Amino acid sequence: MPLRLPCLPPRIPCPRAAHASFRLCGNQSSTFSTFPAHLSSQPTPEAPIEIKPLNARWLNNTKARLGKCITFGLTTPQVQEAGSILKELATEWRTLVAGSEGFLTAEGRRGLWNHAVVWGEMDSMVCHINNVIYNRYAESARVNWTQNFASSIDPLHAHQWKQLGTNKGIGMILRSITTHFKFPMTYPDHITVLHKLATQPTASTDHFVLDVIIFSERHQRVAARLVEDIVVYDYVRGKKVILEPFMVAGFRQVWREQEGVKSEAGRRIIRIEERIREIEKASWDRVDAVEDLGSST
Repeated sequence: MPLRLPCLPPRIPCPRAAHASFRLCGNQSSTFSTFPAHLSSQPTPEAPIEIKPLNARWLNNTKARLGKCITFGLTTPQVQEAGSILKELATEWRTLVAGSEGFLTAEGRRGLWNHAVVWGEMDSMVCHINNVIYNRYAESARVNWTQNFASSIDPLHAHQWKQLGTNKGIGMILRSITTHFKFPMTYPDHITVLHKLATQPTASTDHFVLDVIIFSERHQRVAARLVEDIVVYDYVRGKKVILEPFMVAGFRQVWREQEGVKSEAGRRIIRIEERIREIEKASWDRVDAVEDLGSST
C-alpha cells in the first residue's frame, strides 16, 4: 500500500537581503549573508575600518597624482572635484596623516601646534636642527598634553593634573626616551608635536608609554618619531605609585578618542583614494585617453 505523505504548504518567497561586511586593509575581502536582515536575532556589528600605515610620502604622492590628472586635461566638473580634494589635503593633512595613527589634532588635545623653529636651534656644524632639540620639543609638548586634561578633558581634577608637571605630589618621571630621526629640519620652519597613549591604561598602571610625532610644517612630513616611557611617581612618599582612578578614567577617555579618530581618518583616506582613482580613470587612465596639449591659436 503506497504511503500518503502530508501536503506541504506552498513555499512563500521572501526577499533575500544581502549583508556585506568589509575589512578594508591590504587585500579587500567580503562576506555575504542571505539571511533576511529583519529576521536576524542579533544586530550586525559595524565593519572595522583598517588601513595600512601610510607611506611617509603619501601626501606628496597624492598631490602628484592629482597634478598628473590636471596636466593631462580635465573637464570642468573634474577640475572642481580635484580642487575639492586638494583643498581637503591642504587644510586637513595633519588630521589625515596623524589621525590615521590615532594621534589627536583637535584643540585641547594637541601638544605643540605650528610652533616656530628658531635659528638658534640649528647646529652650526651640520646646518640642521640640533638632535637634542627634538627631545626638548617632545618634552614641552608632553607638558602641554598633560595640561589638556586640566583645561579640557577633566577640569574637575584640574589641580591634580597640573601637578603632574611638578614635584609637589604625584608627578611624571621620564624613564627613557627613544628618538628616530626621519629627515634633518632646518630654519626657517614650524613644527607640530603630537602625543598618544601607546596602550590602554588599567587600574594597576604605574607607568605608561607615549608615542610622539614631530611634523615639519614646511615639508608637511614627519621629521622625527619618539617613544617616551613615563613612570608615575609620588614625590611626597618618594616612590613609584599606580595611577589615581580619575587619571585612569581620563586616559581611557583619550584612548577611546584615539581609536575613534583612527577609524574616521581611515574612512576619509579610503574615500580620497577612491575619488582620485575615479578622476584618473576618467582622464589619463582610460582606453581612448588623449592628452590635452592646448591650442596654437
